[in-house]
Amino acid sequence: MLDVVLSIVVLAAIALFFGAFFLWRRSGNMKNAMLMVILALVALVNVAIWTVPAADGEAPLEKVERGSQ
Repeated sequence: MLDVVLSIVVLAAIALFFGAFFLWRRSGNMKNAMLMVILALVALVNVAIWTVPAADGEAPLEKVERGSQ
């Protein structure tokens, strides 16, 4: 289930990047476009925190999945 949530977050981040680009090109509103880019980066960093392995070689996502079984 957490895999689905992380996938949706990545898709939302991609949509935010494209939306920021189109907002900037259409209206020139740089402030809102940059806020959208920052939000997308924060979302991607959160996904990386859950999926990138730690020093012990195991990702937090794997620990959660192992603990739920």
